[in-house]
Amino acid sequence: MKSKFIVYLGAIGISTLVSASAVAFERTSGGRTTVSKEGANAFSQPAANLPMSERIDFSVGNSFFRNPWVSSPASTDARDGLGPLFNTNGCQNCHIKDGRGHPPSPGDTNAVSMLVRLSVPAMSEAERQKLIQYGNIPEPNYGGQLQDFALPGAKPEGKVAITYSSVPVTFADGETVTLRQPHLTVTDLNYGPMAESVQMSARIAPPMIGLGLLESIAAEDIYALADPDDANGDGISGRPNQVWDIEKQRTALGRFGWKAGLPTVNQQNAAAFNGDVGLTTSMFPHHNCMPSQSVCDEMPNGGDPEVSDNILGFVEFYARHLAVPARRNMQDPAVKKGQDTFVQAGCNACHVESFTTAKRPDLSALSEQRIHPYTDLLLHDMGAGLADHRGEFIANGREWRTPPLWGIGYTKEVNADATYLHDGRARTLMEAILWHDGEAASAKQRVLAMPKAERDALIAFLRSL
Repeated sequence: MKSKFIVYLGAIGISTLVSASAVAFERTSGGRTTVSKEGANAFSQPAANLPMSERIDFSVGNSFFRNPWVSSPASTDARDGLGPLFNTNGCQNCHIKDGRGHPPSPGDTNAVSMLVRLSVPAMSEAERQKLIQYGNIPEPNYGGQLQDFALPGAKPEGKVAITYSSVPVTFADGETVTLRQPHLTVTDLNYGPMAESVQMSARIAPPMIGLGLLESIAAEDIYALADPDDANGDGISGRPNQVWDIEKQRTALGRFGWKAGLPTVNQQNAAAFNGDVGLTTSMFPHHNCMPSQSVCDEMPNGGDPEVSDNILGFVEFYARHLAVPARRNMQDPAVKKGQDTFVQAGCNACHVESFTTAKRPDLSALSEQRIHPYTDLLLHDMGAGLADHRGEFIANGREWRTPPLWGIGYTKEVNADATYLHDGRARTLMEAILWHDGEAASAKQRVLAMPKAERDALIAFLRSL
């Protein structure tokens, strides 16, 4: 008989009688960083174990993440330098309430919380060498990202529109779900034509929770999950992306972004400031502008760099310490059944349940935490339906990083318009599951064969996370 004991879960403020098992602690998805907040602000809380002495740094970082940046010159010189070409004037406009974005709706004039990556194939040996450091070759007239806003006196690069065609999928019991196949178009180009070989990939903003914990997983624990040649014959061949770490000037493990194209939270933030808001940093000292866009040199800037290392550090601290909310409804029989179904379908082959973060003396709140992110942070071939035909470092056009599932049950509370998958095509969790293919084809087939009660239980489990 398992022993029983009283545990005080200080991170979420409850005292309860629990079984001495690992499952008993899964409610704290982010270890001692976990919070119990629900509703629209569920993703915007500091780590529960963050000392009060450090919460001022979190609040300062939040202010630079939340509040809008302005054009130069301005009296608020700590927040000026916006543009001249950009996608948004503030991080929260994309990561709505620190959660997911969504594609533009019909009639929207700007994409806002969805952006479009651009590149062209590497044709020469010199260009192939550039892939090691840059991951892509930028489109000659528009760079690595389409920017659909501009300051007065400048023209935006173009307009983004998404249309959809229907893809019906039928379960074994006859129920049909209609998926949306997106079709991306870019119009009103203001800086010349795009290359005929242009590669475009739509990306919605992902949720911000738990980033510091994911960064704190030891690299060797992630590499240990890789099986690039499918040596065990299970059809799953995850592999780590190898990306350029600007601060260390060397190749490193990729962890962040839809294709794991960035190695650290700080570099992720700096890249977003540069591409999304049009702001320079010490890591990205030049605007995302090409020779055809002389407006970038002609208009005033906000200094050199526009985002100081001090401000970047505050935003890094904020992004690292955004807490993961606690799991809910864990005693619900449907949730318990759904958790078993999740494993039986093989979903946990990629959505790995648990890790323990490494010891981090400089980041005590994130150090040695038992966490449950449901990701392996590896690249997987997800099939032709999800392919964007655009590589990123060693990731190919069919590969995507396994996204963490923690907090996914709060998605619609945080932003009712939020959608799922890299381009937001999935309106529901079941739609997201049914887009899985490639290495996930066998898991999807098991879901298609499930009776409705099991499918409903699976979704109940996901909503509990």
